[in-house]
Amino acid sequence: MRLDTQRQKISIRFFNGGEVRAVWDVDSVKWWFSVIDVVAALSGSGDARNYWYVLKNRLKKSAPEILTACKGFKLLAPDGKRRLTDCFDSEGVVALAKKFPGTKAIAFLDWFLYSDNTIDGQSKKRAYALFESGMLSCLEPGSIECLQQIHGFLFGGLYDFAGRIRDKNISKGGFTFANALHFDRILPTIEAMPETTFDEIVDKYIEMNVAHPFMEGNGRSTRIWLDLMLKRSIKCCVDWSRVNKNAYLDAMRKSVTDGGELKSLLKDALTSKINDREVFMKGIDYSYYYESDDDVEPDGLLPPPK
Repeated sequence: MRLDTQRQKISIRFFNGGEVRAVWDVDSVKWWFSVIDVVAALSGSGDARNYWYVLKNRLKKSAPEILTACKGFKLLAPDGKRRLTDCFDSEGVVALAKKFPGTKAIAFLDWFLYSDNTIDGQSKKRAYALFESGMLSCLEPGSIECLQQIHGFLFGGLYDFAGRIRDKNISKGGFTFANALHFDRILPTIEAMPETTFDEIVDKYIEMNVAHPFMEGNGRSTRIWLDLMLKRSIKCCVDWSRVNKNAYLDAMRKSVTDGGELKSLLKDALTSKINDREVFMKGIDYSYYYESDDDVEPDGLLPPPK
């Protein structure tokens, strides 16, 4: 999805307390990272700008192929001015990091790549990326297409059914979800449900959970879908870090016949910080925690994906 070129996307990520600035480039459709910030993280130098100047001259002789991927972007400098800054894309950052010996480079690469290659790990990285991708502001909350687009973003390339409504019947924990043969009637009915109040929105969310339109990844997708409806209609969203896992799962099971407990649980966790990055990122942590067998709650934010 192409972002509005008038809305340059800037991201500041932190490694060991130090900033790693990044800018989203519409033309290349990727993030570019400040080389000076990366060098500071890799070298620990207090003068990363001079360190990069010297290293750059060395690379011109020893590894010029690395520098061919370097581009200049205007980033906000410490003095408050936007200055042209050398930047690498993800591949360039990795190539540069490999030129630095020692455990610091290994730790940086582990953070930068977030080396969890499981399906959950990979889709979680994509879920983090939603906040800065610009995609969420382009979706139509409450629609089936919106839910499919979210699911497709999270699981594209990981499942061959990403974004596709299932055509097989599924069950979980002894509960059989809606019959796929009736989706042509069920899903439009759910889509048409009102969503102007908190109760209406949660009722719609409950019905979509009962439908379970995808073979896998329903919970992780529909919680984002739920928050989009809440943000648009009542200018609030759920702070999922305030929702106990066992209480939530128990309330979801009961919501098939009575949604009162789920509504009470979610209402107590509402926040008006609908554009807060930390709230969104912690929400993703907890959303994936609900689906895992892990009994240990998330502890702080994981590094943003690349």
